[in-house]
Amino acid sequence: MSTPEMPASESYDPRILEREKRFHDRWALDTPLEQIPVLEFFESPVALENRFIIQQLGPLAGKKLLDLGVGWGESAVYLARMGAEVTAVDVSPEMVDLTLRLGRRYGVTIKGVVSGGEDLPVESNTYDFVYSANTLHHVSDRKRFFEQIHRVLKPGGKFFTIDPLVYNPIIGVYRRMATEVRTVDESPVSFGMLRLARRYFVNVRHREFWVASLALFLKYYLIDGVHPNADRYWKRIHKEPAAALWWWYPLRSLDTVLSRIPLIRALAWNMVIFGEKGAAEGAADL
Repeated sequence: MSTPEMPASESYDPRILEREKRFHDRWALDTPLEQIPVLEFFESPVALENRFIIQQLGPLAGKKLLDLGVGWGESAVYLARMGAEVTAVDVSPEMVDLTLRLGRRYGVTIKGVVSGGEDLPVESNTYDFVYSANTLHHVSDRKRFFEQIHRVLKPGGKFFTIDPLVYNPIIGVYRRMATEVRTVDESPVSFGMLRLARRYFVNVRHREFWVASLALFLKYYLIDGVHPNADRYWKRIHKEPAAALWWWYPLRSLDTVLSRIPLIRALAWNMVIFGEKGAAEGAADL
């Protein structure tokens, strides 16, 4: 099987891809390997999205998984430790290198591919799962992004994305303040992503996370005095010791109700979208 060439798209902008590459290369080079929290990224009390996804994935032994937009590599390494055969993809060669070195540190082998999400140089109908955390909101051509995920999945394969939602005004203020720790081209997603995903996948569902529990972000700024440019809050949360979160657990419990109320869940920080490739669709991708 060979990878088909994607047609040109009006919304695909290679300049954005290059800016994303430079930004994430610098971030990877500034990140000490020993400070990357692999286990915490999935097992800490605040790893809400990943704990949910792990429940949906089921056993991973012998499964082929593509981690799209791998970043530091926490997810690729963790999922490989669970038995998955992981391919780590990122537009940043330094992020891919960081991931491979992190894998060796934890005793797992990961295949690395340097590529943007809109043009994946991997074979069609290959993967049981595609996992993509905090990547979709960096992509200029989201239609093409979903097309590629659909192409590389096996019939019946499943995808999972995690990305910030656009609606919460407090997060909007945070993003305007955090100009040095995010890229200029990124854009939070809307519920319109669900309609787009349903053009390519079946059984598309979603879950929202962090409504009242977003108070943890306010604590960092108002009480701890950490400016958004001084530390990435979405990374900082995974280093929180469980005992220090006694005040936060009731808010997390409250969110199990709030995140299911249509108007209120729009105020959530993150949305997980997940679905599957139709079981009879594989032949069309060959």
